[in-house]
Amino acid sequence: MKIENAVVLVTGANRGVGLAFARELLARGARKVYAGARDPAAITQSGVEALRLDVNSPEDVAAAAALASDVTLVINNAGIAQPGGFLAADSEDVARRIFETNFFAVLRMSKAFAPILKANGGGALLNVLSIASWVNGGELAAYSASKSAAWSLTNALRNELAPQKTQVLGLHMAYVDTDLTRGFDVPKSSPEEIVKRALDGLESGVDEVLADELTLQVKHGMTAARPSYLPQAS
Repeated sequence: MKIENAVVLVTGANRGVGLAFARELLARGARKVYAGARDPAAITQSGVEALRLDVNSPEDVAAAAALASDVTLVINNAGIAQPGGFLAADSEDVARRIFETNFFAVLRMSKAFAPILKANGGGALLNVLSIASWVNGGELAAYSASKSAAWSLTNALRNELAPQKTQVLGLHMAYVDTDLTRGFDVPKSSPEEIVKRALDGLESGVDEVLADELTLQVKHGMTAARPSYLPQAS
């Protein structure tokens, strides 16, 4: 997938990683960037086409698909988080709300735009995931679970969309310096460096981008040793 001359839709494009995607796509020569947000007035980046898009609204998603029928790349970036563990009193309500945005909206967007990508030659889906796809310490319990589900969705979509030649890439990263992580006193990557690595990976044809050192370490730790629950060779 090449960015130059691509037509791209980015969800949650008004700030943070989504805004960084919009800027980097323009810098790399994308022909058109649809910048989706619940409030189009929140889109201030010049050179993009602001698009009203609440990913939790089936009506908004359908309208976006009808308008942006020239899209060749969809970046599912919109996401939410809330601190708290599964034993909190409101954990069921919190989990449902977070899954609605972080899992079901990604599914909704993917279903709506898969036929469009096919009609336009295949193109690509890029799903913004997280190191939390693989680890859950309980501080962001529902968020981590939703990202695990979105990772599984991404892997399934890769197989389902392969016959129509749609590339599907999962982007994993640890803490990024955005509004979402403002309250966390931890080392953070900049949105710009994460986005550059993501688009480099997309253009090189990979299935997965591990965008920072901590994410690389965690993924390596998952695969370096044989899991103890597998039968051992005799």
